[in-house]
Formats: sequence, structure tokens, C-alpha cells
Amino acid sequence: MLLRSLLALVVGTLFSCAALADSRVLATIKPVQLISAALLDGIDEPAVLLPPGVSPHAFALRPSDRRALASAERIYWVGPNLERFLEDILHDNGNARELMEIPDLTLREYEEEHAEHGHDHHDHHHDEGSLDAHIWLSPDNALVLARWMAADLAPLYPAQQDKLQSNLQRFEQQLAALDADLKSRFAPLKGKSYFVFHDAYAYLEEHLGIQHTGVFSLSHEVQPGARHVNELREQLRSAGRACVFSEPQFTPRLVNSLTEGLPVDSAQLDPLGADTPASADGYMQMLGGLTDSLASCLEGI
Repeated sequence: MLLRSLLALVVGTLFSCAALADSRVLATIKPVQLISAALLDGIDEPAVLLPPGVSPHAFALRPSDRRALASAERIYWVGPNLERFLEDILHDNGNARELMEIPDLTLREYEEEHAEHGHDHHDHHHDEGSLDAHIWLSPDNALVLARWMAADLAPLYPAQQDKLQSNLQRFEQQLAALDADLKSRFAPLKGKSYFVFHDAYAYLEEHLGIQHTGVFSLSHEVQPGARHVNELREQLRSAGRACVFSEPQFTPRLVNSLTEGLPVDSAQLDPLGADTPASADGYMQMLGGLTDSLASCLEGI
């Protein structure tokens, strides 16, 4: 059984490397791959640089990754606010597109409150005034990204212009339908108390008209000490009935130590959509799954 698992891991790694090497379009993170996959449905299959479950804040490039970056005809990355490890590598790469520089995006700055939460952890914290890089969690921004990327991809696929445009129209229609459902579902949930482990959701929260009560800003790389855990538990105790949303990289033990004995419900959110297949419907599945987890917990308190 162990040998079979190791063989599966090796085969999966080799397949991933081959897919990277063969791809004309390379996205750094899964959500960006999902948007490009919707546009390229029936045309091509974009690859993704970061493996599932890996944070862009703590990723080290492999030789195969560097080769893929050198050979890709389009590289879509969010920007140095998220993938700082790529800043020097992509600086002079004419095929790289920094998505946070796209016109018409709505960008937000982190507030002083969040900077205070993050100061005593590792180097992934957001200083007051720094830009929030989680742009894909705004449905409005996702639409801007899709329209811009469709135009940017057109020169690579001159014989598939009609297909690119029909894929874009399908994405627009799907997003409009999902957005209408989200606004209807979240309308009665405004004012519900909830906490997040990571300040990743403000674009989505602003869009839906909801607001988290607190951010723990815990790093999965540096575990908090007992004093900090007690401070966080005090925040939860003061809030009363609430939801606590962790992320896949935070251990259940840590979540349990924070919530044990308190009147809170726990659920998990994945802003990177690690388990979502790259398909024409992938972005809708990612956003729909994340918002369903969010709403389901809030509806129960």
C-alpha cells in the first residue's frame, strides 16, 4: 500500500511537470487558472504553477517551475503583493502579465486594524496602506479579469476568436446568475458575527455587504503561543454566538484550542480553491463552494 501511494505521488508529480512544460498559458495560482480555463474551454488547457494547498507566500521554485516560466507564452500572476518570490524572475519577462495592474479593477488597501493583528508573526503580514491582493474573490473584479484576459489571449489563438468570445459570454452569464443568488442569500445575514483566520475576504465581504468581527491572522508556519491563543479566545468569548472560519492549512488542533467550550460554530474556507478542477465551470464552483460554506454557518447562528 505504501509503495502504491509513493508510485502514485511520483506519477502525479511527473504528470504535473509535463503539463507545466507543455502549456502555452501558465497561471501562478488556482483561481487565476480557473478564470483562464473558462476562457480557453475547448481551445487549450492552462497550467498552474503552485501545487494544491501551497501558499503563494511560502513557495520555493523548482527547476521545472523555472523552465515552465521561461517557455510559457502567457504568464498570469497577481503581483508582488501576493507572489513576491516571482518579482525578480518576471521583471523582464515580456510574456508575464501582472493582473493587479489591469485597468478598471477595484483595489482596496489594508486598514490599520489588520496591521496590528499581524505584527508579531512571520513576514506575511499586511502593513497599513498595502494593497489587498485577493482580487479574484470580487465577482466584479473576476469579470474585469475575464474580459481583459480574453483580449490578451486573442493573439495567441487567432483561429479561435469566436470560441474565445462565446466562452467569455458564458462566463459573464454564469457569473451574473451566481451573483444574483449570492446577494439574495446573504441579504438577511448582514450583522451576523464571524471570525476569519486570514484577512483574505474583504473584496467578497464588501460585495455582499457583510463584515467579519475579527481576524486572527495566525500563520500556519509559526504556531501562536499560549498567551496569544488566550487573547484570541477572549475575543471569541466577548462576541457570543459566532462562526469561526479556518482554512485548509490551519491544523484542527489549533482550531479546537481556540474554540473549545465556546458558543461558536466552525467551518472551513479555501480562498485558493485548491480542490477545484480546472474547467469551464471551475471558477463558479470555487466561488459557489466558498460562499456556501460561509452562508451555511452564518444561517445556523
